[in-house]
Amino acid sequence: MSDDLNQNDTPAPNEEKLHAVTSLDGLYENWFLDYASYVILDRAVPHINDGLKPVQRRILHSLKEMDDGRFNKAANVIGNTMKYHPHGDASIGDAMVQIGQKNLLIDCQGNWGDPVTGDSAAAPRYIEARLSKFALDVVFNPDTTVWQASYDGRNKEPITLPVKFPLLLAQGAEGIAVGLATKILPHNFIELLDASIGVLKGERPNLMPDFPTGGMADASLYNEGQRGGKVRVRAKIIERDKKTLAITEIPFTTTTGSLIDSVISANDKGKIKIKKIEDNTAKDVEIIIHLAPGISPDVTIDALYAFTDCEVSISPNTCVIQDDKPRFMSVNDMLTESTFFTKDLLKQELEIRLNELMEKIFFSSLLKIFIQEGMYKNPGYENSGNFEVVIEVLNKLFEPFFPQFYRTILPEDYKKLIDKPMSSITRFDVKKADEQMKALENEIKQVKHHLKHLTDYAIAWFEKLKEKYGKGRERKTELRTFDKVEAAQVALANIKLYVNRADGFVGSGLKKDESVEFVGDCSDIDEIIVFRGDGRCVITKVQDKVFVGKDIIHVAVFKKNDERTVYNMIYKDGESGISYIKRFSVVGVTRDKEYDLTKGTKGSKVLYFTANSNGEAEVVNVQLKPHSKLKKLQFDEDFAAIAIKGRSSMGNIITKYPVKKIILKSKGVSTLAGRKIWYDDILKRLNADNRGKYLGEFDGDDRILTVMSNGVYELTSFDLNNHFDDKMILIEKYDPQAVFSIIHIDGKSKNYLVKRFNFENIAIGKQVSLISEEAGSKMVILGHTAPVVSMTHLKGKDQTPETLELNLAEIIDVKGMKAMGNRLSQNPIKSVELISDEVAETEAGGDETSDEPNEEGSSFGPESKSVESPDQSQESQTKKSVESTNQPEESVKSPTKKIDFEITNPGDIDLEDNGQLDLF
Repeated sequence: MSDDLNQNDTPAPNEEKLHAVTSLDGLYENWFLDYASYVILDRAVPHINDGLKPVQRRILHSLKEMDDGRFNKAANVIGNTMKYHPHGDASIGDAMVQIGQKNLLIDCQGNWGDPVTGDSAAAPRYIEARLSKFALDVVFNPDTTVWQASYDGRNKEPITLPVKFPLLLAQGAEGIAVGLATKILPHNFIELLDASIGVLKGERPNLMPDFPTGGMADASLYNEGQRGGKVRVRAKIIERDKKTLAITEIPFTTTTGSLIDSVISANDKGKIKIKKIEDNTAKDVEIIIHLAPGISPDVTIDALYAFTDCEVSISPNTCVIQDDKPRFMSVNDMLTESTFFTKDLLKQELEIRLNELMEKIFFSSLLKIFIQEGMYKNPGYENSGNFEVVIEVLNKLFEPFFPQFYRTILPEDYKKLIDKPMSSITRFDVKKADEQMKALENEIKQVKHHLKHLTDYAIAWFEKLKEKYGKGRERKTELRTFDKVEAAQVALANIKLYVNRADGFVGSGLKKDESVEFVGDCSDIDEIIVFRGDGRCVITKVQDKVFVGKDIIHVAVFKKNDERTVYNMIYKDGESGISYIKRFSVVGVTRDKEYDLTKGTKGSKVLYFTANSNGEAEVVNVQLKPHSKLKKLQFDEDFAAIAIKGRSSMGNIITKYPVKKIILKSKGVSTLAGRKIWYDDILKRLNADNRGKYLGEFDGDDRILTVMSNGVYELTSFDLNNHFDDKMILIEKYDPQAVFSIIHIDGKSKNYLVKRFNFENIAIGKQVSLISEEAGSKMVILGHTAPVVSMTHLKGKDQTPETLELNLAEIIDVKGMKAMGNRLSQNPIKSVELISDEVAETEAGGDETSDEPNEEGSSFGPESKSVESPDQSQESQTKKSVESTNQPEESVKSPTKKIDFEITNPGDIDLEDNGQLDLF
């Protein structure tokens, strides 16, 4: 306003006051910028040097200030911290509880809450805290700390603490500031130390998060913790039996309470179907889910990951304060910065220590000369009452000794000398002083050596931390790669779908009358495919009621990318009257878009249509209308002769004459090859995408054989939704004629037994043990038809080791699966090792071939190992079983003794219970 005044006008006094208004331009801009800067720098974002926010730093400083080795009431710590933190006790108490729950810097006593269950801590007056030994070793050093005045100027507080460890990456951090946020995930204590050592050796770190709640994590898109990355975290779900699931570890950022609420919510919405859920969490997480009758546990596990908090996605965003401004950087760069910061702090500590030692040896030398030379008796020194005269006298007396001192003697050094009491001077022990100076000189040499080899010293520091504090801090979160769970495949079919063919309506809310037909069960996230008599099809989402066009001839739940469902169709072209036959699949489509399956001319009409879930091809009888040129009014047409093409193909001409009707003559069989199945050992899932171990072609009632490390086997279907146990050591297509060999330890007799057998065809899902159920029984080796093993047993009174190479097919015949088997040796066995697992083609099932020759070989997983005798476990190391059928001869250990022998009619030997036959 004042800018508008004429400079020549002189305002009156009252008018001058009226126009003396402060301009608002820039005020809000400056104030908001100041506020935003304050929140970012002093409240929400941690500093890169110590990994702490200001409130956390002040709490730790206060704990150090109060530290006397005993626990302090949390309320007292909060009160003391208020000297440094201007935001009240509530924020201090919450931050202190969060630090304590991370179990790294603070020793806690009392109820500090549980981040797993979400239980809050008790009031500060009831809980106590003190600094942990780790914090005392790593976090504090007043000599290397840079100090600043507290908010009221009455006290000194650290700008940052001299933390000699990547604390920020170990604890993680989360904060929301003005205009930016930070979310740094926690990492494993031991892995951080190993990575820091690697950085000092010139290696680039590759950190992956590790969460205190355990679980499983897919960090393939972690992006080093930067913006745009994500980590998928899953709960650990165990199938206790076919009716019970147990959640034993939960995803980070969730609690048992929130996870249970999400499961109940999914059940209420019909996404999953459970009977009951129980929370048995105490020291360890245990959430029990009881399934409703007839519900698949495998599908339910996938549904839990798809619809509940059993799987969460975490988006990291590593933002830290560096040089008084926010900086976005990767966790690997943060670790590198932290490592070199630690190295610099160690250098500062060494330099400070070196200076202290030099000062000690300097003054010790000064005192020794002062006493030995009798300077304290000098008249000029004794009789002078003026300090300046004393300095002058002492300077002349010490002048011959100046070259041996590392620095100039200062007046304060003389002051320290003359302040020495005469009693200590008269009792001065020269020999003891020399010993002390020698010890100081040795320590100086050591410190200088560390400074010269600072990198090695820093590596030793990290190794010391790992040795001292690493026990019990192993990785908790299992790193895995997850396959994407398609919600439509695992959603519970809890909606009934109906169709009104004449009026053209489809949906779950149609009023039931004579014109409405039941289609089937589906879920609310499914899509449906509709075919009409005019030769058009449309895919739409399941709704309460939707119009899709009149004259509906087929409606079903649509499966995306389903190449095995084949549609057989005969239609008449509306323009030419010619009838065409075609077979096609519907794979990629756009929802709610109509697709014309005919030539697209007006008046086209479908004459015959079937949907075949496994590519079946039937034979139909085509009857024609009478015509003067026709001698044969009907003929058969086999759809198997028609190639399967895309939905837009025109098809083949079946007849140019008018068709009277078409009737089914005979049902057909599938024209598709069996489904090729692979097993992905990383995902622990089956797939049809050529990933992992090829299992073979599956069709009809084919099954999959799995064997666990505890000697239990199970038959499963080849459904891609099946889950497989981590302890599985064998998976392959089940062949009832295939012969297997097993060596196991009987828990009762402690003998090694061997048998060869065929797996019995049991019900899907039933588990049967191949070995004795006595306590201590153990499966040692499982091989195919004719495995070769190396056995070392102890012979004679002197227990001389002897190694034999045995082909199990030559020492025992095929018996029933429930037989105990024959004793492998009458002598104590030291070890048994599988050295080859060749499948003999002369045996039953041995001439089966695979369409994937490159995938042949042993089906053993990584846990299949040879096992030592219980009484020899400390004398020899367990060796891995060989996993290839083409084992080179060089791998057979020597010396070995190959023997030829024959058992007369071994099939006639009948063993009862623990009855055994000694082979050697």
